[in-house]
Parts: sequence; structure tokens; C-alpha cells
Amino acid sequence: MARRRKLEAPSAEDLAKLDAETAAGGFAAKPRMAPIAQVAAEAASLGSAETPEQEAARVRDRRDAEAWRRAEAEGWLVRDLPLEAIRTDGMTRDRMRLDPEGMEELRGSIRENGLRLPIEVTERDGGQYDLVSGLRRLTATRDVAGQGATIRAFVRPARSRPEALVAMVEENEMRADLSSYERGRIAATAVRDGAFPDLEAATNALFAQASKAKRSKVRSFALVHEELGDLLTFPQELSERQCLRLAKAIKARQGPALRQALGTGMGTDAEAEWGVLAPVLAAVLPPEDGARRRRAKDGGAGGIDPADKLSKSVGYRRVELANGMSARHVTDAKGHMIRFEGPVSTQVVEAVMHEIERLLGPL
Repeated sequence: MARRRKLEAPSAEDLAKLDAETAAGGFAAKPRMAPIAQVAAEAASLGSAETPEQEAARVRDRRDAEAWRRAEAEGWLVRDLPLEAIRTDGMTRDRMRLDPEGMEELRGSIRENGLRLPIEVTERDGGQYDLVSGLRRLTATRDVAGQGATIRAFVRPARSRPEALVAMVEENEMRADLSSYERGRIAATAVRDGAFPDLEAATNALFAQASKAKRSKVRSFALVHEELGDLLTFPQELSERQCLRLAKAIKARQGPALRQALGTGMGTDAEAEWGVLAPVLAAVLPPEDGARRRRAKDGGAGGIDPADKLSKSVGYRRVELANGMSARHVTDAKGHMIRFEGPVSTQVVEAVMHEIERLLGPL
């Protein structure tokens, strides 16, 4: 029969020896904490070494980086771009003419102080950029800069054609730089280029901040461009009043007569061009209020406008003539009159007067 071994409790010396072996990482040693807990503890010990100032700087750097990325995505960072990389033919421009005097002032300012306000562009393939706004600034900088020069620009996110047109028009509208005709022209060409389905949609989008009355005028200006734009030599010189009178005549189906008047080639300057249109307008439209007041003041019988007399005339007949002209026989209390309508020039009237003198003069 096997003898039982008597168990004895370890002595203090034996316990001390076991503790030493465990602390030294011996074979029987057990980890004091799990590995993931140990990693976390080490990270915490490192973080705890950061001072409050260092932690604030780290938070500030992270916030600045986020703001930078957001500004870059939204196109608010100013970049220096090569002048030759910027294209102006990406869309129809609303401005038809750059005022020579204003451009010279702008060139002088850029020479003296540099470009104060960056232009706006969108990026296209091949390292090129399409101009959105800033045609005057771009043109003036090109005039004064040397070879290989750059220009400051906001590179905006890519936009649809309608959005780009709206941005361009809004910038010029804020400075009231566009003429009445230019407003109508950009609305009409936006429809022609397919940016908007019709003139109503184009006007409402391009001039969204304008009053309802102003948008109605823009549609009238667009009508003038569509009917006469290919023949007008000085359209940007037309005033709002003149554009509205032309639109009224076109709506009265006098577009062919106006085109024929412009086709004479007698409009050698802005004043002369309006002069060849005025007779057509006078034949189909009532005088303006200002003209009525002037005629009354200048001594029409009893202050009555001759046009008002004609409107009360009776017993007339109309004869259609060549080149869109017509003659009307009118009778009133004072007698008989022959009134010419359409694109009648001074030369035609003089020829008629000579013929009347030949037929009815002294024998």
C-alpha cells in the first residue's frame, strides 16, 4: 500500500522566490493585463503628456484644415492662373462692347495697384478655364501684362450653362453696366443656345431679382434683337425708350418696314441709324407724351397735336407703293393731305414734291 505524501505549506522564502520569478517574466509568469488594455494604457500615457496649449493648437489645426478643404471645394480660394489658359468663348457674353474710356481707367488702376477683385472661372479639360465673370478685368490685365503673366481668379465648381449665364448677368446687373438692348440680347441668345426652353424661362432666371415690370421690358428688348439684331449697327446706343418703341412697332407687324429702313445703309452713326427708323415709328405709333407737350407749346392750332387732327380725318384711301411704302389721302377741316408711311426717306419726299410741282405748277 502506497504511502501518502504529507503536504506542507510553502515557506516565506519559497513565496519570495516565486514572486521574483514572476516579476522577471519567467516561464510561469502571467500577464498583468490583456494586450489591448496594455496598448490603450500606453496611448493614454502618451496623450497625458500633451499640454493644454498643445491640445488647443492641435484642435485649431484640424479646424483650419477642414475650413480650407471646404473653401477649396466651393471655389473661394484665390489662385494665380496663366492668362493664356483662360477662355472667353465658352458661352455667349452679355456685354457687347467695352467702353474705351472706362477700359483705359481700369488699365491704369491695374498698372498702379494690381487687380483688386479676382475674376471667376470654371475648370475645363486640358488645364484650361472658362471665364464666368470679369471680362473687363481679364481684357485689361491682358493689355498691361507681359508674356507668361498670371491673373488672380476664383475657380468655381463646374456649373450648368444656365447657372453660368445667371452668374455672369448677376455680376453686371449689380453694377448696372448692361444696356437695355444687351439685356434683351442675352435673354434671346440664351434661348437660341439651348440654355433655356423659352424666353419666359430665360428672363425669369437671368433677371430673377428684377421686378415683374422690368422682366416684361427685357422680353420686349429681346424681341428687338430677334427682329433687327442682324441689321442694327449701334444697338448698344439705343435707350430704353427707343427699344420699347421699336418693340411696339414690331408687335404692330412693322418689322419688315424697319428692316427695310435699316437696309438703306444710311445709319452711319447712332443718331443717323435712329433717324432712318424714326419715320417708320412715326407712321404707326402715336407721338410720345413729351412730343405732344412740345407740339402744343410750339403753337399747334389751339394746342392740338397734328397727329390728333389726322386721327379725326375722314374720306381717305391708301395706296401701296414699292419697297414697303404707302401713301394715304386724308381730308380734314383744313383740306387735303397726302401722308407717306413706311421707310420713306427725305430724298423720296423731295422727288414727290418736284413731281407735284411739275404737274400742278404754273403752266
